[in-house]
Amino acid sequence: MFSQVIECVPNFSNGRDPEVLQKIMAPFYAEKEVKVLDYSQDEDHNRAVVTVIGTAAGLERSMVRAAGLAAELIDLRKHEGAHPRMGATDVVPFIPIRNATVEDCDALARRVGQSIAEKYGIPVYLYEESATRPERQNLANIRKGQFEGFAEKIKDPAWAPDFGQAEVHPSAGVTAVGAREPLIAYNINLGTDNLDIATAIAKKIRFIGGGFRYCKAMGVDLADRGIVQVSINMTNYKKTHLYQVFSAVKTEAARYGVPVIGSEVIGLLPMEALVDTAMYYLQLEGFETSQVIEARLLEDDDEK
Repeated sequence: MFSQVIECVPNFSNGRDPEVLQKIMAPFYAEKEVKVLDYSQDEDHNRAVVTVIGTAAGLERSMVRAAGLAAELIDLRKHEGAHPRMGATDVVPFIPIRNATVEDCDALARRVGQSIAEKYGIPVYLYEESATRPERQNLANIRKGQFEGFAEKIKDPAWAPDFGQAEVHPSAGVTAVGAREPLIAYNINLGTDNLDIATAIAKKIRFIGGGFRYCKAMGVDLADRGIVQVSINMTNYKKTHLYQVFSAVKTEAARYGVPVIGSEVIGLLPMEALVDTAMYYLQLEGFETSQVIEARLLEDDDEK
C-alpha cells in the first residue's frame, strides 16, 4: 500500500453506459500510484460514483485525464436523470485517509481544478474545505440551477468560477472540486410511488429543514421500480449516525402509512459507521472496533 493515502470519489454524469464509464476510468487503472476500490452506476440517477485511493501525485495525474475523457464522452445536452448535475465530471472530492491532511487535499484540489480548467476549458468551482466563499462551501448552492441554468448563472460576478472563464463548456458544463472529510452516500427506499412523501421526509431530516446537523437529503423518484427514495449525504457520520437517520425516516414514513422497504450505501463507507449502527441496535456493551476480525488484521498489516 502507498505510504500516503488520499481517497477520491469523482461523480460522473453517466449511469447508463458501462462502456463509457470504463473508458473514463482507464487513467485510474493505468496509474501505478492509484488503486480503484469501487464504482457503481445508477440508471435512475444517471450517475456513476467511482472510489479510488492513491498518492497526491498519482491522483492528480489520473483525475485530470479522467475529467478530459468525461468531457469527450458525455454530452449533458442529451443527459437526463433524477440526480441534480451541472457537469460531465460533476464533483471531485479529495479525502485524507492516511499520512495526509485536509490541507494536503485542499492543495491537491486546487491543482486539479486549475488543470481541468486550463486543459479542457471547463469552469471549476472550489467547494467544502476548499471553498473561497462561504456560500460555495455547500455543493448544493453551487449546483443550484443545474447544467441548463448555469449559462445565465455564471454571468453573475458572484458566481464567477474559481478557475477558468465565466463561460459554461457547451457539453461538459462546470465541475466542483474540493477537500472534505469522509461522506456516506446513503439512500432509503420507500414502499410508495408518491414523490411528495419522500420530499417531505427529506425536508424533515436535513439540516437546512431543521433536521440533523450533518445530513443532506432530497426525495428522488425511482420510476423504473415504481417507488421513491430519500437520497441522503451524511457529511459527518461520527456526529450524525446512520441509525439516527434510518430511524427518523422510518418514523416519518409511518406517519404516512408507508413502509421502508430497504436502504443502500453508494460507494464505500468507513467500517466504524456500520459498527456504530450494530452497537446501537444490538445494545452491545463495551464493544470496540478492534474486536472485528478484519479490523484486527488491518492493524497487523500496518505494523508490518
